Amino acid sequence: MISILANSNYWLHDLSPFIWEFPGDFAHWGPGGIRWYGISYLLGFVSAYLLLLKYFKCKRSPYDQDQVMNLMTFQVIGVLIGGRVGYLLLYQGEKFITDPLSIFRVWEGGMASHGGFIGVFLATLWYANRSGQNIKPIGDLIVSVVPPGLCFGRIANFINGELWGRTTQVEWGVLFPKSPDFALGIARHPSQLYAAVLEGFLPFCFVQWRFWRSSITSKYPGHLAGEFLIFYAIARILNEFFREPDASLLAGMTRGQFYSLFLFIAGIGVIYWARKSRSLPQEGSK
Repeated sequence: MISILANSNYWLHDLSPFIWEFPGDFAHWGPGGIRWYGISYLLGFVSAYLLLLKYFKCKRSPYDQDQVMNLMTFQVIGVLIGGRVGYLLLYQGEKFITDPLSIFRVWEGGMASHGGFIGVFLATLWYANRSGQNIKPIGDLIVSVVPPGLCFGRIANFINGELWGRTTQVEWGVLFPKSPDFALGIARHPSQLYAAVLEGFLPFCFVQWRFWRSSITSKYPGHLAGEFLIFYAIARILNEFFREPDASLLAGMTRGQFYSLFLFIAGIGVIYWARKSRSLPQEGSK
């Protein structure tokens, strides 16, 4: 194995999942330290908070600092619970049934973006009902700040050396020590980085462009939320062609592709709902 890897031109993944490990005996407790994955979530929440404050200062949102904090509290709960429960139900159903307490062992890994979307939707619906607001404009604001968190999360997946891609011979292939064929010197696509761009960076550029450079959020509240769901679904389906399936296939598709079809359909439905329920102009307006 050593000779094979020594003669390989591929980059050997040797990044630590920890930004700081607990010293001594504390290293064996729980998460074992501060992980990049946790930092990625923190960065995602902070970036969302700062963007929402910017919207208020630029008069593109009615939410001041206190209201942003209330909204973010609901979103944090939705992301964390939805992402964790979604992963166990959508990808580890049998494990969840036999070991339900695994839901609390988040340091073992396991968050699903599709579950996170469901959690965010339910949290937003909850917030809208409690505050007596229309969910559609809130949804537009939320989807405009979600992509940075997705990007940071995929970068953290790469640092962790998890969710690696399919085998490849491209020169930028990576040797992941946790992959089953690592000892053979077989490289894999760094699909986590592809996902950071496809599922995070590009959707962010798109929704920010639509948010600032068009009247879509005022003309059709909720429309941007639907556009984001469609954009993300397409991006996720494309990236899954490079990512090694981490669970059994469904209808001949990876689970990421299969679940993304429902996001795509949901996006179309949200756009239809937004355009159909557009507020009629007041009498006398032109």
